[in-house]
Amino acid sequence: MDTDLILKVTPFFLQAAVITVELSVLTVLIGLACGALGAAARLSRHAALRFLGAAYVSVIRGTPALIQLFLLYFGGPQIGIQLDAFSAGVIGLGINIGAYMTETMRGAIVAVDHGQAEAARTLGLSRAQAFRKVVLPQALRLMIRPLGVNINAQIKATALVSAISVIELTYTAQRYIGSTYKPFEMFLLAGVLYLAIITVTGKVIAALDRRVRLP
Repeated sequence: MDTDLILKVTPFFLQAAVITVELSVLTVLIGLACGALGAAARLSRHAALRFLGAAYVSVIRGTPALIQLFLLYFGGPQIGIQLDAFSAGVIGLGINIGAYMTETMRGAIVAVDHGQAEAARTLGLSRAQAFRKVVLPQALRLMIRPLGVNINAQIKATALVSAISVIELTYTAQRYIGSTYKPFEMFLLAGVLYLAIITVTGKVIAALDRRVRLP
């Protein structure tokens, strides 16, 4: 174990960890937006929207995220989509995790007892008001933990953007292996930093889950 080398390269890995965090935050935000739209489409009364929502989930979840990134970054210019590596990574991974979040959100909404909405309607609330004031608050309590699982998976999935040369943790490890020939130390350091990010994220999600479950 070359501890001197680890100490020497740690500052560069910390810089890469910041990029990993930025990637994670941005892709999660896009994923939440896509998930909300996808869940709304899946639960819509209009057959066309339900079909589009189901197609989005089926296509994205049925193909590898790496292939999706390659299509967007390398294949995009052929159809007029010109993106830098970071933007392609953010958009590609955001759309990918959005498909999983779609099902998480839809499942939480469906899990709320249908009688709750019916009771709200009998009290004079409109369909939209019943959803916003009765169904959604209960669904939010149910979806925090599953969304937390999605978010932790997304943090680890950011390693995929190393394949399109985004300088995050995995790419940085690979780059230093080429010059130091010390794969164990480099990947160990990257793994420790991924673990630190996921641990902090997990504690934040757990605190949020406790907060929303308070009466």
